[in-house]
Amino acid sequence: MATQSFPAPLSFGSAAIGNLYRPVPDAEAFAVIEAAWAAGLRYFDTAPHYGFGLSEKRLGEALATLDPAGEAVISTKVGRRLDPAPLADLTALRQGFVSPEPFESVFDYGYDAVLRSHEASLKRLRRDRVDILLAHDIGSYAHSADHAERMRQFLDGGLRAMQELRDGGAVVAIGLGVNETAVCEEVLDHADLDVILLAGRYTLLEQSPLDRLFPLCAARGVRIVAGAPFNSGILARGVRNGLPAPYEYGAPSADIIARVGRIEDLCAEFGIPLAAAALQFPVRHPIVDAVIPGIATKAELDAALALMSTPIPESFWSALAQAGLVDSRAPQPA
Repeated sequence: MATQSFPAPLSFGSAAIGNLYRPVPDAEAFAVIEAAWAAGLRYFDTAPHYGFGLSEKRLGEALATLDPAGEAVISTKVGRRLDPAPLADLTALRQGFVSPEPFESVFDYGYDAVLRSHEASLKRLRRDRVDILLAHDIGSYAHSADHAERMRQFLDGGLRAMQELRDGGAVVAIGLGVNETAVCEEVLDHADLDVILLAGRYTLLEQSPLDRLFPLCAARGVRIVAGAPFNSGILARGVRNGLPAPYEYGAPSADIIARVGRIEDLCAEFGIPLAAAALQFPVRHPIVDAVIPGIATKAELDAALALMSTPIPESFWSALAQAGLVDSRAPQPA
């Protein structure tokens, strides 16, 4: 199985520079990539879906200047093809993005679609290769009743294409970029993976991967990248300030609000920002190599860097577990 080395635990997610929810000027996008590079970030995750190619194009243009030696570790994704959309309103919100790119993304996990997607990504990224290729949003979380058919297409086609790209040396590692644990376990029943980018499932609010997925990955040599450590915002903003904070892109339940409040109160006792605890928690697990928060601006990058370097005493993590606020199987001080 291929291996992949992650340069540093804090990494750069490139959805925002694909104009996620709002237009981002080219200069602003370049500025945040440049600042990330200057701060030592060397792992960048992107996808064709992010702005319908815009994220990859901007990342490729910036790194062509910042990283002529090709030191950066880049992951991109397959599973969504970009179809022309000549009649699209390029000023409107489409599939979560306000992008000037005249395309729309359509799920396709077929063999030929994966190979074409990989080739097109290389052109947009201006690279001879990407390090990590991830199947994007396979699973029932994204596909509901269509999951079985999408999975059949992936196992019969797209997965084989990814394996051939890895075996031929076109990519170093293959894996999944998903928001659920069940599909990871399902795919691991059929294939050897190298990396799973798991968004929102190993956070201060949820440690379900400790049940089966993390032990399975440890046994199989699969590494984890933790995405969405703030569960779409609530673990960054907290709940004690009276302002609304989203959870999983929607309104949090009363139980979630109460639990976040208890975690926030414990953070206050130790003088620790809730967001710092949320950002640092995932990478305490030995199987988690990197964490990817949402970073849209240089200010958000600076904040993430400060949060990642905030000292947190081991006694805080012990107290968190003793209060029943995180799973006792999460790594604790020796």
